[in-house]
Amino acid sequence: MTVTYDYTGKSVLVTGGTKGIGVGIARAFREAGADVTICARHEQAVPGTERGPGVGRIRFVRADVRVPEDVERLVSGFDRLDVVVNNAGGSPYAPLAGTSPRLHARVIELNLTAPLLVAQSAYPLLAAARGAIVMIGSSSGARPSPGTSAYGAAKAGLHHLARCLAAEWAPDVRVNTVVVGLAATESAGDHYGDQGDGGLGAAIPAGRPATPADVAQACLWLAAPGYVTGAEIRVDGGGEVPHWRHLAAAPSPASGPSRRGSSDAPDA
Repeated sequence: MTVTYDYTGKSVLVTGGTKGIGVGIARAFREAGADVTICARHEQAVPGTERGPGVGRIRFVRADVRVPEDVERLVSGFDRLDVVVNNAGGSPYAPLAGTSPRLHARVIELNLTAPLLVAQSAYPLLAAARGAIVMIGSSSGARPSPGTSAYGAAKAGLHHLARCLAAEWAPDVRVNTVVVGLAATESAGDHYGDQGDGGLGAAIPAGRPATPADVAQACLWLAAPGYVTGAEIRVDGGGEVPHWRHLAAAPSPASGPSRRGSSDAPDA
């Protein structure tokens, strides 16, 4: 079964929509007929600017969503706004000990404060259109995130922010979160080394990391008119395989090639 969406005539803002998951989301809304605006701190080539039957366009606006003045300028360029996808985010690998307090502050600004500023500024237009906000969260905000503690804490805050806004702005604006697990993007190597999709897939029940298209499909659904608000939709392929599962399946010197099925296993 194929699910299709029609966003013809709708105006969509995707922050950080120039690469990775963001550009996948922007293209998906464009292919569904929306006029899409993407933003980033630096000028970028804009993918998909050509028009076609039933296809919208993508335009680029330079803006740093951590800066209130930039956010106000960005949103003031809309006459109508139906959907905001707060996608801009990320963090370098930065263990807490020995790293700059300013680095951690900037990570929190980008991943938590910036989505708050964008949502606040966009609210009047979204309310007029009975629109929707989709926050791009992370599994790092739902489990320990060693090496990216500030990022994980900010994403946990983002998940809570979405629930708060969903309650505060209902029924005029729906607010939901897509909680993304391990994802295959051009920046994945910065975090996971040269393991590639195969290496990451071994840690995921579904056998592969999420793609930008997987995340985009969840965004298309959550942004469409409906009842769901304040929800967290996990796009993580079933989570991450815990280490005890590997231990349980590993050869045991006492019992042979596998511990599975041993006579001393506990009853189900």
